[in-house]
Amino acid sequence: MSDPKVIGILGAGRVGTAIARRALAAGYEVRVASSRPAADIALVLQFTASGAVAADADQVIAESDIIVLALPLSKYRSLPAGALRGKIVIDAMNYWAPTDGTLPEFEGAPSSSEVVADYLDGARLVRSFNHMGYHEIDGDARPAGDPDRRGMALAGDDPAARKAVAGFIDRLGFDPVETGPLASARGFAIGTPVFGAGLKRTELKSALRIPEAA
Repeated sequence: MSDPKVIGILGAGRVGTAIARRALAAGYEVRVASSRPAADIALVLQFTASGAVAADADQVIAESDIIVLALPLSKYRSLPAGALRGKIVIDAMNYWAPTDGTLPEFEGAPSSSEVVADYLDGARLVRSFNHMGYHEIDGDARPAGDPDRRGMALAGDDPAARKAVAGFIDRLGFDPVETGPLASARGFAIGTPVFGAGLKRTELKSALRIPEAA
């Protein structure tokens, strides 16, 4: 695909608006939807992500080159699976029972993204943005070449989708670190050593046991 220009975000909470702010700063057009009507979140976006356009989910999906899932994981079955078929979708959600409640389908699952991918059959799902807090997404972005630039892991089964998401991550201010197919996302899930660790690219690759030449 040509370089993505429009980023759609489903979820207007802290993670979604942090990614929206970074995307706007990087020069993307940004569309945001939540479970509330677009008119209800438009005012909120003026303060949390000024420049982002509030819309309903169908419009966000139809008009966006990359869609970020930043809603509570417990609501993943509210996503319009048919509309997301063929779309590049970033899963930034985490399963955390104390906040999500116990979701049986995620208990003991290899990775939450594989469960989401089964539901979103046909979507070009890439896991990323989940091992960094929303305040770090906002505050730790750095230009390319900065010695303090942090690494951001991503995993997905579609190589072209991974490449597009890697470019998006790079523009937002982080060094993308591809870990491989979606199943490898379990390496940077909640409870792993890299989760919330604030690692630079080489440190992240070492922690994930990815050869430096990769």
